[in-house]
Amino acid sequence: MLNQHTQALRVQVEDAVKDLHKLTQEIGHQELAVTVGELRNRMTEPYMFVIVGEVKAGKSSFVNALLEAGREICAVAPQPMTDTIQQILYGEEEETVVVNPYLKKIFLPVDILRDIAIVDTPGTNSIVERHQEITEGFIPASDLVIFVFEAKNPYRQSAWDFFEFIHSDWHKKIVFVLQQKDLLSADDLAVNTRGLYDFAQKKGMPDPVIFATSAKAELEGQFDASGFSAMRDYIRTHVTGGRGAAMKLQNNLATSFGILTRIREGLDTRHQQFQADRAFRLDVQETLDHQEAKSNHQSTVLIENLLNGYDRITKQTGRELDTGLSFPTMLRRSIMGIFSKQASIKDWLDDLAKKLETNLNAELRAKLSDGVVDLADSIQQMAKMIDLKIKASTTTIVKSDSYIFEDISDKRAAVLRDLQEAFGRFMSRSESFTDSKLFPENTTISPNIAAGSGMAVIGLILAGVTKAAVFDITGGVLTGIGLLFAGITAGLQRRKIVRRFFEEIEQGRARMEETLHDKLTAYVRVIKSRINDNFADLDALLANEEKQIRYFEEQHESMTTRFTALNNQIKVN
Repeated sequence: MLNQHTQALRVQVEDAVKDLHKLTQEIGHQELAVTVGELRNRMTEPYMFVIVGEVKAGKSSFVNALLEAGREICAVAPQPMTDTIQQILYGEEEETVVVNPYLKKIFLPVDILRDIAIVDTPGTNSIVERHQEITEGFIPASDLVIFVFEAKNPYRQSAWDFFEFIHSDWHKKIVFVLQQKDLLSADDLAVNTRGLYDFAQKKGMPDPVIFATSAKAELEGQFDASGFSAMRDYIRTHVTGGRGAAMKLQNNLATSFGILTRIREGLDTRHQQFQADRAFRLDVQETLDHQEAKSNHQSTVLIENLLNGYDRITKQTGRELDTGLSFPTMLRRSIMGIFSKQASIKDWLDDLAKKLETNLNAELRAKLSDGVVDLADSIQQMAKMIDLKIKASTTTIVKSDSYIFEDISDKRAAVLRDLQEAFGRFMSRSESFTDSKLFPENTTISPNIAAGSGMAVIGLILAGVTKAAVFDITGGVLTGIGLLFAGITAGLQRRKIVRRFFEEIEQGRARMEETLHDKLTAYVRVIKSRINDNFADLDALLANEEKQIRYFEEQHESMTTRFTALNNQIKVN
């Protein structure tokens, strides 16, 4: 019977394990959730011994002898007989319940089963489908693992591989049994006992507990020679007498701590992956920002060069206008115009306007030819650098074979794969680098101009918009000049006309600068935004990861505190 203190603690532990089960389900790791589910289901069962070992190591004979039932409970034969897991429990009447094809429960009216339950398992090297998988399902919920070795050979690798799972993965309390000792001489048994002790120490057990038994001798009544008395004394000292319930709670907490440790390790790995992916994303963003600033600087240099050319030519035209409007010159042109129509003031002004247009055309086209190449190259570098960073993004910390959170690895791999494919398509399409809203006059440019790269068209787009912006404005200036000279007589308004000319030129210059700046910076911004759009799924993944990791870390910390407090309350009398 449980005392009140132990009963109250068990209720609290059951409640804590229930919440742990919920956490493993939220994490989405089915195997871990099943393990905690099994732990919950077995918390009210007696202290559970799980008997493991290789086929024909004598496990079933050991169980039959330990139970002192006076008959065979677990079938024994020369060939492997235990084809299911058999959980042996106390019952007022003998009964066998088949739970599923791999598990049956045997209820027996045997006194020792009032304090313990025994689980007899198939051999760890059994080839029967799912046996080891199901055996491993019992280990996390076990309270004591009795590892049975054939006394003649306790060194088989498959058995020790299974020991690693029990000891390293779940930190379970283990007792070793060298069964069938009657088949060895005393000296050989001593050698193998010492060998098992040393081997277990090398595997991380500081003080291995080993019993040498002979089920045959015990069943034949040779109790002094069988070795089972020492085994039963150990059980009485460490399990029975009311200690089993509290020890089982301790074992449940130890298993829960083991699961929390696995979750913590998985969270640490997941957080490292998140940090690496976020660093990659920040690197991409910093590269885009840097390239945008570089492109905008080149736009500024291009605009300055265009404005310098504009200033030089318009000033030269202004000087010619000022000189041509002097009174002597105007008088001479007026007289000559009487005899020659081509020498009239109107013709001179028309020639001056055409000369201004021709000179601006030549000057600005030359500067555009040089400046646009640099700007296009900068934008091309923006895309190429991001393409290289995507292809080089191979930092994988959460792997697909991780014990926990492997689904995150699969989801992440899919997002990165889609990102690479999407950006490859982005780079290959010329329309990725054009914009009909910004550059409507160039929407008819054939994508074939890009020669498959989507980059060669940039120069044409920029040249087109710059040309349109410059000559629309200069055309307006020239129209303004024509209006200025309507109805002019002689050079009486020379200063006013020249002043108005330069006012118009200055206004045209400001409009050209503003238009070029707005359109070129908007163009760079649009390309940057389109590049960023390719990262939408990765951004969503990272945002969700940050939220999920924070939630799971808070839950883990809360549960660790809770289990630690419960562990401190448990007293084994």
